[in-house]
Amino acid sequence: MTGLKDAVRTNFDASADAYETYERRTGRFGALARLLLAEMTARADGPLGVVLDAGAGTGISTAVIAAGGSRPVALDVSRGMLRANAAGDRVQGDFDRLPFPADAFDGVAFTASLFLVPDPAVAVREAARVVRPGGVVGAVAPLGWVDADGTDLFASLDRESRSPTGAEEVEAAVASAFDVRTGTWRFATTAEDVVRFHAIPAMAARLYPTAPPEERVRRATDLLGSLEGSFEQRWRWVVGAAGGPG
Repeated sequence: MTGLKDAVRTNFDASADAYETYERRTGRFGALARLLLAEMTARADGPLGVVLDAGAGTGISTAVIAAGGSRPVALDVSRGMLRANAAGDRVQGDFDRLPFPADAFDGVAFTASLFLVPDPAVAVREAARVVRPGGVVGAVAPLGWVDADGTDLFASLDRESRSPTGAEEVEAAVASAFDVRTGTWRFATTAEDVVRFHAIPAMAARLYPTAPPEERVRRATDLLGSLEGSFEQRWRWVVGAAGGPG
């Protein structure tokens, strides 16, 4: 698992600029963060005063958390991503060994990040340790892209876009430690934006995980260059509530 973690860190160190480019075009990660924060707020037993932004990246989700009135603590394994994050509280760290004491947070938000770890159950156990009783943990994971007929975008291509961990496994991991609610968000997207998503080196790894960053982006761009029209991108969300005292 150490090798996979090192690969994820390297992928994201190389992804900061491409992440920002994709976000400026689509606003996708900001939208996911706002929707997840709303679901977390609805389930919490009180205000989300301090929220751990687990997998904060360049700060897209961190800014959403701050705008919602909470104090974010930005955590990411990638130093390159954290350099672009403007948060006052930034910590480089591993989901599997969170460098925080028990009951330190009102919420833990894995916005588009928990599916990138080799064993999400370990990360969820750590989240359960650092969230206070009555707090909440939320996660988002991609389900993929479909055309107007509901057919997987990649069905006709000689490749499958896969996360290190599937959405079902992410949901099961959160459900193993919390009482959960879950659902699916759907976003209209263009062929051009599917290409832009896979132009992020960390996301191009979904298609070509063993290729170097520049090569995998080139191969992903070539593979997807013939796409036309619009598609639907689907994301699974899951929010778990921690049990209160007694």
